Amino acid sequence: MSEPVPEIHGDCDPRFAALRDAFAANFAEHGEVGGALAVTLEGAPVVDLWGGSADRARTRPWHRDTLVNVFSVGKPMVALCLLMLLERGHVGLDDLVAEHWPQFAAAGKGEVTVRMLLGHRAGLPGIKRPLPRSAMYDWPLMTSALAAEQPWWRPGDKHGYHVNTFGFLVGELVRRASGESAGAFFKAAIAQPLGADFHFGIGADEDRRVAEFLFPEVAPDAIDAHATPLLRSVYLNPPGLSGFGTVNTRQWRAAEIPSANGHATARAVARIYSALAGGGAIDGVRLLEAQTVALATREVSSGQDAVLGRPSRFGLGFQLTQPERPMGPSLNSFGHFGAGGSLGFADPDDALAFAYTTSQGEGPRWQNPRNRGLLDALYSSL
Repeated sequence: MSEPVPEIHGDCDPRFAALRDAFAANFAEHGEVGGALAVTLEGAPVVDLWGGSADRARTRPWHRDTLVNVFSVGKPMVALCLLMLLERGHVGLDDLVAEHWPQFAAAGKGEVTVRMLLGHRAGLPGIKRPLPRSAMYDWPLMTSALAAEQPWWRPGDKHGYHVNTFGFLVGELVRRASGESAGAFFKAAIAQPLGADFHFGIGADEDRRVAEFLFPEVAPDAIDAHATPLLRSVYLNPPGLSGFGTVNTRQWRAAEIPSANGHATARAVARIYSALAGGGAIDGVRLLEAQTVALATREVSSGQDAVLGRPSRFGLGFQLTQPERPMGPSLNSFGHFGAGGSLGFADPDDALAFAYTTSQGEGPRWQNPRNRGLLDALYSSL
């Protein structure tokens, strides 16, 4: 039975009417509670839509400036920070991580390179020793635990999605290379120059415009206490690391957890990817040189993922399009999916940037019908 469709707000070029219809259909057919959608073409906004409610009780409407936790959509943002530092000469892709972070050489990690870290090849998707419940809010604790950790596999031999550790690992390199936290560097170097409403760590004064994320309070059976030691470590150490029972708390929102707690509007995500789709710059703001964008979106890892147990494909911090989980028809699209189906990506072939943000964390985590329907409608409109 179809659900009622709330009023859809914003602007949509008539050429993309099918995309507006698909966004509305998510509410009617796929349980959407609230969300937003943004598309730019050749750097110009052509779709900027939002609708629904910002809370489970449906008492707060989703507004133009509503922020929502976009989870792994934030991973390329912290990678982008490190790539900017690479261009500035503060770090090199083939540098040993331990050159910048000496403690990291412990437990057989002395040969891990920056390239391995960005390509999910470092063998550090989780921490084996049990950590206290609040550990993810303690940056020195998390990074020191990772520095001491023995790899789950020989670094470089294979790849596995560093679900929750990626942001701490890459973010610590950003901190050591720049002298600023990853969130502070991102704000000063990327978000503010582009006018992108995207944050790692937000104050209580912003809570009024943050949507409640609709996650189950406890982890799904697939990653509960019956899972393998690897998966329990990846998703549940420390407890709450993946957002279960923590995502809507003040402590979670205030922290910098770059793999998981970026808060953004769809418009902000599309704005950043519009620069990358255009060779690294937009409106006089250059994030990266075009050759660095090309380097970052070249395949580093592909095939069976040692953590996910299914195929994955990565460049330097970016997910790359793949047949099992495409970002449109272009073979050159790059970006990142997030929990619940959120997605941001650039398609340089069509000079296009796409972003979808949602509060709906319940539902398929791998092949989500909400983002897939949006992508089908988008490309049918081109």
